[in-house]
Amino acid sequence: MTKPFPTKNLRFFLTAPSPCPYLPGRRERKVFTALDGLEASALHDALTSAGFRRSQNIAYRPSCEGCGACVSARVPVERFAFSRRWRKVIAKNADLTRALRPAEATEEQFWLLRRYLASRHAEGGMADMSFTDYAAMVEETAVHTHIVEYRYSSGPDRGDLAAAALVDVMGDGLSLVYSFFDPHAPKRGLGVYTILDHIQQARAAGFANLYLGYWIPGSEKMAYKASFQPLELLMGGQWRPYAPVEF
Repeated sequence: MTKPFPTKNLRFFLTAPSPCPYLPGRRERKVFTALDGLEASALHDALTSAGFRRSQNIAYRPSCEGCGACVSARVPVERFAFSRRWRKVIAKNADLTRALRPAEATEEQFWLLRRYLASRHAEGGMADMSFTDYAAMVEETAVHTHIVEYRYSSGPDRGDLAAAALVDVMGDGLSLVYSFFDPHAPKRGLGVYTILDHIQQARAAGFANLYLGYWIPGSEKMAYKASFQPLELLMGGQWRPYAPVEF
């Protein structure tokens, strides 16, 4: 369980409104605070449990006027069931090797990210990211952060980078900060595989949760998160089980 952390002396700031990248026609604002000092990790754990996310050395969460669509989501890893559907994804990627790397940006990671963004998020705010921007995203962290690299171990792409994930290690789990993958890999489901593999990693390490960031009802980009059952959502200040509605 995440230990309580005193937040009354923190200074919070609010961004100016900007177009929402997930729901057309809406405007987003974020409340944020700095993550620094000797107690940054404890503060990060407490804020993540309260619905914040980390970006470099700040913690933020949506604070949009008249909208509460963004809901924090996490997977309780011990109760997650690897159904036939998930086992098939794992089997398709059995030829990948995994390696944990320090939070240091590489050119290889950056160019994989650029290919991923061009294919999946060409209109997003990260599409024009430079290597300097990417290095800041990876390396500016005051908490325990690493990168997980997945590489092809066979075939014509042997040794090439297939996917990568920027991950924070917390007191009660792992937090997927950002992941990206080869957008031209045939029918592998690399994005799904990355999550499944981190569920396995969290379980093996004895953690309780894998934090997935925000799930947004009505956003196609975020719809996939609801399929990782059982899923818990932060609602009314409490983490509650989520059950998808079937029609």
